Amino acid sequence: MSAPTFLPAKSSVPSLTVLARRTRSGTCLGALSLVLAVAMPPWRTAADQFVLFDVTFDYSKSDADHATPSKSHYYVKGDQLNPARPTDWTSPVDYRNGTVHIRAEVLDKPAGGEPTTWTICYIPNHGQGNGYGCTGTDLYKEKGVYEKDVSMRSFWENNAIIWSEGIRQMDLVIKDGSGGGGHAHKRADAEKFFPTKMRITVVQVSAGATYDPKLVPNLPAKPAAPAVDKAEKAEKAAK
Repeated sequence: MSAPTFLPAKSSVPSLTVLARRTRSGTCLGALSLVLAVAMPPWRTAADQFVLFDVTFDYSKSDADHATPSKSHYYVKGDQLNPARPTDWTSPVDYRNGTVHIRAEVLDKPAGGEPTTWTICYIPNHGQGNGYGCTGTDLYKEKGVYEKDVSMRSFWENNAIIWSEGIRQMDLVIKDGSGGGGHAHKRADAEKFFPTKMRITVVQVSAGATYDPKLVPNLPAKPAAPAVDKAEKAEKAAK
């Protein structure tokens, strides 16, 4: 498995060059300094989104049975997590009240269309109550790409994480369509789930911002919609 590639968070702060161009030649240096001080305070790391992790992996029944400390788990930690992720997800950029974009690419899966999902759990540096919180991929039956946006305020036990102190690990758990405790390794018909190959990408989007796939490295381009013949268009319009 190759090391993931991470892009820096998208900055919304104008550059010095842009600000300088916006300043007329007659503007005094003091006014320009004031503009820079307001627009670019030293603590500002304004951003719209960052890739928390992007992992591609094969997963077999043996992997699920021998995962430790918990079966059916795939652990994302160390250099698989974006090293530039913020420690404080609440300030100066508010990711805690933003959204998470979940992209699950099912590269290989046994035939038969058995409903499958991956629970995605945030493991914090410090938690409270339950100590961690989880969201998940869409339920899928076939190979393909499944994407969705989830509010960071809506998923299970999201308040059990002290977001101002950061995330140390992410746990991915393969389950059947029943969710909850439906870990795939428990199934008598486990051959419907294993082996599989996944690419799971999780992108954190700040409050008020919109997910932009162009900022995520190495995503395959979506196929262009098939062109419709002009005569076919005209025929449809005449009906």
